[in-house]
Amino acid sequence: MSAFVVFDVEIRDPARYQDFMAAVKPALAAAGARYLARGAAHKVYEGDWQPRRIVILEFPSIAAWEGFYYGPVYQRLKTIRDECSSARLVSVEGIPD
Repeated sequence: MSAFVVFDVEIRDPARYQDFMAAVKPALAAAGARYLARGAAHKVYEGDWQPRRIVILEFPSIAAWEGFYYGPVYQRLKTIRDECSSARLVSVEGIPD
């Protein structure tokens, strides 16, 4: 069952964030993930959420997402991401076929 991960990212250092993006894109592809949305215009219709940059990823499963997130490759890249941005993120399982 697919898993979807939603990031709400605030970028503090755009140049350094590009370093992170250059390295994370191939790591995501190797983990079987794909981008569904990345930084496009968004609009809040209800509630008090004030998202900054929205990124939505699809992974083959929650296990694949967690293996990526807690794995050594992303944890190393996360230190770069944490230097130049802050994020809120959630994952949710998709609907079974």
